[in-house]
Amino acid sequence: MVRLNVDRLKGGTKVELDAVYRLYVNDLYRYLFSLSKDHYIAEDLVQEAFYRAYLVLEDYEIRNIKAWLFKVSYHAFIDYQRKNKRMMVEEEIDKYLTSNHHSPENSIIEKESLRLLLEDMKILKDIEKQAVLLCDLHELSYQEAADILDLKLNTLKSHLSRGRKKLLNRIKERMKRDEE
Repeated sequence: MVRLNVDRLKGGTKVELDAVYRLYVNDLYRYLFSLSKDHYIAEDLVQEAFYRAYLVLEDYEIRNIKAWLFKVSYHAFIDYQRKNKRMMVEEEIDKYLTSNHHSPENSIIEKESLRLLLEDMKILKDIEKQAVLLCDLHELSYQEAADILDLKLNTLKSHLSRGRKKLLNRIKERMKRDEE
């Protein structure tokens, strides 16, 4: 693996690119998987994001590497979408979700919950979905998510609020249907 010293990535200390990779590869993979719904595409996009990081980090000073990597990943996904104007398949979720669970019951419940959440998110506009994914699922700050999506902070908050309300209403409707 290529080693590269980068200043000010974490608390002003030098950090190797491979250390940054180990630290954030899983977060970026989960984010890109939630966007693409395809294991192989997510892996390719993670590699593309770190390739772009390798090209840029040597010449630039990045203050918040996590937010910057998410932004690069998001743009890599958008580039991929533009090149491949086709629908993403959701069946790969089952393969991804079958690992790292303590009991079969928990595995089934978590898989079904994620499937339902992703299904519910289909009603959201793309920008609302991105805001919810970044802020709620990946726990980025509002400012980091706004930077990734190239939005003003207040605009992001509006999209996030609308998305959360729509999701909450959709979940309530589903729960009422399930009770009947």
